[in-house]
Amino acid sequence: MITLHEVYEQGNEAVKEAVRAFGARHPLGPAWSDAEPDWKTAEKHFTHVIEVIMGTAALAEPDTVGTVRRAENVAVQLLLTLHTVRGYRCPICVKKRRDRL
Repeated sequence: MITLHEVYEQGNEAVKEAVRAFGARHPLGPAWSDAEPDWKTAEKHFTHVIEVIMGTAALAEPDTVGTVRRAENVAVQLLLTLHTVRGYRCPICVKKRRDRL
């Protein structure tokens, strides 16, 4: 499965900006500060996004590699789309917070 770092390295400037924005949604310190991104958490959440997108399709389809690639592409498109939304939150962070309540 592709990593957030690989997406950044392979992407054009718009993709790189979207990856940096996703990282910024996972600050090491308080969200209101200018803390450095927690790239470990951002990476984990990006992988989780891909897994959620794949769902059970990977189990149902014989072309697992194709399913993973399609999910990776959709996840990158999601980053690009979310990046254009002011003040968006990581969908995995939102889900985890909702599950705790």
